[in-house]
Amino acid sequence: MSEQEPIEATVPRGPLRVFLVDDHAMFRAGVRAELGTRVEVVGEASSVAEAVTRIAATAPDVVLLDVHMPDGGGRAVLEAMRRTHPQVRFLALSVSDAAEDVIGLIRAGARGYVTKTISPEELTDAIRRVADGDAVFSPRLAGFVLDAFASRPDAPVADPELDQLTNREREVLRLLARGYAYKEIAKELYISIKTVETHVSNVLRKLQMSNRYELSRWAADRRLV
Repeated sequence: MSEQEPIEATVPRGPLRVFLVDDHAMFRAGVRAELGTRVEVVGEASSVAEAVTRIAATAPDVVLLDVHMPDGGGRAVLEAMRRTHPQVRFLALSVSDAAEDVIGLIRAGARGYVTKTISPEELTDAIRRVADGDAVFSPRLAGFVLDAFASRPDAPVADPELDQLTNREREVLRLLARGYAYKEIAKELYISIKTVETHVSNVLRKLQMSNRYELSRWAADRRLV
């Protein structure tokens, strides 16, 4: 009778350990509540410096990463962490669906990019897939990545006029061009209406335009909408 190889026992994996990075406390609280017990949220941060320190301390499986934050955003976190903690995987979770944001985060090392319209069930699935090593994108965004890496792998996404704008001004411009009212933009970005007005004024001044309709046409020409 031949000797049989020992059968290895399957050790069940515990809940995935997730870290949240977003500069809006209300949004982080909402994500935490929506994820519920599907994953274990082991920490959160509202700035790049805080994220780098706490991710290093908690060593999560997956980091949910906002793209735009006042002190550098998701790309700065990725660039600070990818060499020292290569085992941590990053999934961008952003209101922005602009090609330059998607491509920039993926080139920096993110394993996926989904927008904040994603459902809790879809987000949980995306987290699990990223933890397993898959690349995950919201359906519309996958084309950006394929086009960028297949046809123009080394070409930067650059626009001298667009580069004048801050990340937040770009977000406001994009929503404005989609027809959002100031009140709706404020709610979407978790900022005050007065702050929205300030951003719009800054964008008009930098681009030397006089009204939102000119801005909408400008944004549509650059496929930012």
